[in-house]
Amino acid sequence: MDVKFDGKRALVTGAGKGIGRDTAKMLAQCGAEVFALSRTQEDLDSLKKEVPSIHTLCVDLGDRQASKVAIENIGAIDLLVNNAAIAALQPFLEVSHDQFTSMMDVNVRAVIEVSQIAARTMVARKCGGAIVNLSSQASLVALANHTVYCATKAAVDSVTRSMAMELGPHQIRVNAVNPTVVNTAMGLVGWADPKKADPMRARIPLGRFADPSDVVNVILFLLSDRSAMVNGVTLPIDGGFVASGI
Repeated sequence: MDVKFDGKRALVTGAGKGIGRDTAKMLAQCGAEVFALSRTQEDLDSLKKEVPSIHTLCVDLGDRQASKVAIENIGAIDLLVNNAAIAALQPFLEVSHDQFTSMMDVNVRAVIEVSQIAARTMVARKCGGAIVNLSSQASLVALANHTVYCATKAAVDSVTRSMAMELGPHQIRVNAVNPTVVNTAMGLVGWADPKKADPMRARIPLGRFADPSDVVNVILFLLSDRSAMVNGVTLPIDGGFVASGI
């Protein structure tokens, strides 16, 4: 994508794998100073080998204090991508308290608290900024065995709108992207079985699941000045799944 982030400082959570990793690499390629956060040191080490300019932070967002210290130590942040999430699938009647608590903690609470830290640096410098939250098609439709995951992503959509309303006067734009199944290790957790994946794929008018680049390109657009009047949007990247109403 022909966008430039020269002079911008960007934080990407969940940057060890998949969409987060590719986003961090593309932001660096487009000129940003990138801080990549992951709970897995091995993933960060391999990312650093690929792109030596990227700064890496190994911290589990489930650890509130460690996360707060690590992110505050970054200093000024211009661009934030809240990508980190966990997905543990259970039938509704088997949903556990532990699953609910852990997924809400990382998928929702961490989005709020990381965004608070980043946004405070933007407000203090009076230079605006952009935040993109990774939501999901699962926030918009019901999916079997995804009760808690769907709930967390619906919460992310709501948080995104509230953030956009309150941070907008500070020229901080906040948007979310809502991908369909993405061809990453996490995205395929619940869709490896062709008996399950094929009917879902058949409901997508474009006839395929998303590739990571399909999502990354939209994230970069929403972070860039090319979307200067886009704020508070939850944008499906789903090949027409939701629009089709199938």
